[in-house]
Amino acid sequence: MRITTWNVNGLRAALKKGLMEWVENDPPEALCLQEVRARPEQLDAQALERLRAVYPWMIWNPAERPGYSGVAVFTNQPALEVGYGLGSPRFDAEGRVVWLRYPGFTLLNVYFPSAARALERLPFKLDFYAHLLEFCTALHENGQQLILTGDFNIAHNEIDLKNPKANERNTGFLPEERAWIDRYLAHGFVDSYRSLYPERAQYTWWTFMANARSRGIGWRLDYFLVSKPLHAQVQDVMIMDEVRGSDHCPVMLKLRG
Repeated sequence: MRITTWNVNGLRAALKKGLMEWVENDPPEALCLQEVRARPEQLDAQALERLRAVYPWMIWNPAERPGYSGVAVFTNQPALEVGYGLGSPRFDAEGRVVWLRYPGFTLLNVYFPSAARALERLPFKLDFYAHLLEFCTALHENGQQLILTGDFNIAHNEIDLKNPKANERNTGFLPEERAWIDRYLAHGFVDSYRSLYPERAQYTWWTFMANARSRGIGWRLDYFLVSKPLHAQVQDVMIMDEVRGSDHCPVMLKLRG
């Protein structure tokens, strides 16, 4: 099974930049999108029909605020159960979580908050991390194996961004942010990409400014955190940095079997 995560920075814009053609060329079994910023009825009817031809099951969790945030999972395999949010109105109004339970694992597609440039949203971001970890811990204690994916809005270690020293005081690489990735790893998760490629410097996000992408100045912000027992089934994690259409690129997880 192949699962792909991608922050599309606006689904309607990404569709105009070739997302549909990319999907139709070699569709993964599940496509997890973040920052969708649209509801299905806002999509061009023809584009929506083409998506449905590839993915009969389309699960949307848009934000209450129009044109903001939102996640979706498109899949060709029906889930046993689908859930939306974390059960907290404070977070759920922003449409940041959707989860699907399959035989053998539960897939969580998450768009983690940004702290914003002035860090005014940092407490909200860290609280979201804490609340989601409680949610995941309860699922683990219930015997579920998890695939937690999405835009984490944090580069974990120095290898995960081009200029770590210059960004020590910037959101996305603050010590208090990075510590939350450590906490998830201490609570039964494996960073599957970093486990497979401990010394590879590869990025999933580039600012639109100063030709950062063409200059190789990026950050790894998009992850697959997988429950330790399930990680044994991970065949590969591929950062598809050649794919354009957003300031992020897709990341694909391949499971054996």
